[in-house]
Amino acid sequence: MGRNGQPMDDVAHTWRPDRFMVIAGHPDDADFGPAGTAARWIDAGSTGWLVCCTSGDAGGEDPDADPLELGALREREQNAAAAIIGYAGVSYLHMPDGALVNDLILREHLVREIRTFRPDAVLATDPSVIFYRDGGINHTDHREAGLAAVDAVYPAARNPMAFPALARDGLAAHRVRRLYLFWPNEPNVRVEIGATLERKIAALKAHASQIKEPAKLAERMTEWAAEEGEPIGVKAAEALRVVVIDDDDDEGPDLQAGAATEAATRGSGQDAG
Repeated sequence: MGRNGQPMDDVAHTWRPDRFMVIAGHPDDADFGPAGTAARWIDAGSTGWLVCCTSGDAGGEDPDADPLELGALREREQNAAAAIIGYAGVSYLHMPDGALVNDLILREHLVREIRTFRPDAVLATDPSVIFYRDGGINHTDHREAGLAAVDAVYPAARNPMAFPALARDGLAAHRVRRLYLFWPNEPNVRVEIGATLERKIAALKAHASQIKEPAKLAERMTEWAAEEGEPIGVKAAEALRVVVIDDDDDEGPDLQAGAATEAATRGSGQDAG
């Protein structure tokens, strides 16, 4: 445990949820993002589910291409990638690619997914990032998907009076215990992915319509993983920003036997309602 309750970012993060959900803006986001972490958790016994807010139907270079055909292709690619990682399933919300917005409609869809699957942890893009520190702009769909995921997790999914029709359909309120935000400017944990990096790369190769330089993909991903692994002394890692919403005596299974529970940032405020 770090000082003042802060996470220790110089050691590998070992907490593992029994069930987790990855919420992404597009097909391939989860594979460029926390796929190594997801695969590691799944190998250790977790059950994962992937939600894609859009089908990536605007993710091409040809303005004359049929967006429905492109969306169907990208879903097939994502299904193949998800099978490589080991997700139990994939949901597609079919929101408009390039026009995603954190509104009540999207949040209700996400709350439905959360209350149906009932994950301990949700992984989503860090919505606070607009400009990356090392250059580049975070896609608006990434930001909106991340913000909608955060709002769906807290407070909507746990508030029985939010979207009451879901409760009447039998989907009771559910408390997600942790948020893991990927592609952060300010990570506070790193997960070692040496054993699953090749799976992450294989999953990315399944997105053939989106990989412009496939010959350089493995090298690029290996370099990125090495950069994130260096602060914790491993060859490959993924950097995440973890927010603990609910903390209790049962901190969930560890990836390493006997590992101590880790500190993390604390959620603030009270439940809505």
